[in-house]
Amino acid sequence: MTVNFNKYQNNLVPAIIQDSNTKTVLMLGYMNQEALQKTQTSKHVTFFSRSKNRLWTKGESSGNYLELVDIKVDCDQDALLISAKPVGPTCHTGSDTCWDEKNESSFGFLTELETIITQRKNDASDSDSYVASLFKEGMNKIAQKVGEEAIEVVIEAKDENDTLFLNESADLLFHYLILLQAKGFTLKDVESILISRNS
Repeated sequence: MTVNFNKYQNNLVPAIIQDSNTKTVLMLGYMNQEALQKTQTSKHVTFFSRSKNRLWTKGESSGNYLELVDIKVDCDQDALLISAKPVGPTCHTGSDTCWDEKNESSFGFLTELETIITQRKNDASDSDSYVASLFKEGMNKIAQKVGEEAIEVVIEAKDENDTLFLNESADLLFHYLILLQAKGFTLKDVESILISRNS
């Protein structure tokens, strides 16, 4: 890995720190060659502190280390993307990130869909809502719908119509998200089990 430390003043390059699991950006720091080398050997992310004018390992006083997973250099070789596992909150304020955000997994539109399902679940008075009607009918109906959609996915998987297969897959996933919430869980709970199985 080649990094152009001579491009900027004080031979420092920006280092973006990203949670290796959630992909949340945790903080931005600066590294010189010595900080990068210490990060690689110690496996704890180390910066050059411009205010202290010395090397500074994140967590050296708080214990909230950033455990190194991977380092990538950008196309111009003058910026670093560092994947790390945070031990505790990253920001000195106690926040998960230096942008005062929660460091949580996000599944893009599926996370939005979970939020919509929660809203419909909590607003049982919405008579036009299909989701609300399922929650009204109870666990047996929701579980039955998941079973029906699963069978339809299997049937379409044996056919050659990819459009039907994908549509039935979407129906299955949608109803599975409803079932998860009916049981008091979310995709994050399922993700944590998959992560534990992979370790």
